[in-house]
Amino acid sequence: MTLPVSYDDVLAALPRVHALLKPTPLFEWPGLTKLLGFPFHLKHENHQPVGAFKVRGGINFVSTLDNEERAAGIIGVSTGNQGQSLAFAGRHFQVPCTIVVPEKANPDKCRAIRNLGAELIEHGRDFDEAKQYVEEFVKTHGGRYVHSANEPLLIAGVGTMAWEIFEQLPDPDVILVPIGLGSGVCGTCIVAKHRYPRAKVIGVQSEIAPAVAESWRTNTTVTTKTASSWAEGFATRAPAEMTLEIMRALMDDVILVSEDELRLAAYWILKHTHNLAEGAGAGPLAAAFKERGRFAGQRVVGILSGGNLDLAELPRVLEIGMKEERSCE
Repeated sequence: MTLPVSYDDVLAALPRVHALLKPTPLFEWPGLTKLLGFPFHLKHENHQPVGAFKVRGGINFVSTLDNEERAAGIIGVSTGNQGQSLAFAGRHFQVPCTIVVPEKANPDKCRAIRNLGAELIEHGRDFDEAKQYVEEFVKTHGGRYVHSANEPLLIAGVGTMAWEIFEQLPDPDVILVPIGLGSGVCGTCIVAKHRYPRAKVIGVQSEIAPAVAESWRTNTTVTTKTASSWAEGFATRAPAEMTLEIMRALMDDVILVSEDELRLAAYWILKHTHNLAEGAGAGPLAAAFKERGRFAGQRVVGILSGGNLDLAELPRVLEIGMKEERSCE
């Protein structure tokens, strides 16, 4: 089977991405390793200049636009991190950028998109309604619509994240990757299957936003009525064609985690590493803890995909974490 993105595409993206971004750290945190009972490494994509891994794809995509496309501008839909990615790349390459977000999107992410110089439009009750609006908007206003997943250059760009992992840790047993629409897990799969095929690449989603996981498991296309996770990076109601195709070919498994398991994982990351994780970014640790018996004796990497936590969620994260600690005393 010939997939729409190859390992060579990731290698081609490396010089474009690394021209603007330094490799992010991969740390084994003793507190998390002790908590889980096996070596656990975090890939710190929260250290990116927009606080999330998506910026890799934005840079790779926008850097390849021709002059006509740059003049017309780019438009995308996002719950926040993809919007920051495109806005960051648009500012650097002097490409006009418009981002559509759901009406109740993370306010800090919205502020960051505006601060990067993009026009921000708030529309719809969730990502999927915002996406429908964008697809109509671009017909009348023009511009290059940048789909959040069905773009090979985005997937290749974020695949550079996995390339960096294997440069530092050549033989991990498991890599846990959050799934929104799947660009991150797809890029990781492509690199892993080339660099160390024994590594298992496992996606993570929220139990109340499981459309991609269920589509992968059932070999159908599952659309849910809602995707109301507090972790907005997970909050999609339907899969994307390209990334689902790659996941079906290369992804090894998927784990669903609860809303409070995500909160507890975010608390542990804050306590043991002093890093702030957004909900989706906490997903790999939540999955590792939930399946800690399964992963015993293995070296596990979790991708901390972003640190752009809506600070209104922080009190609940602290409440859940402290409650858990009291129950263990």
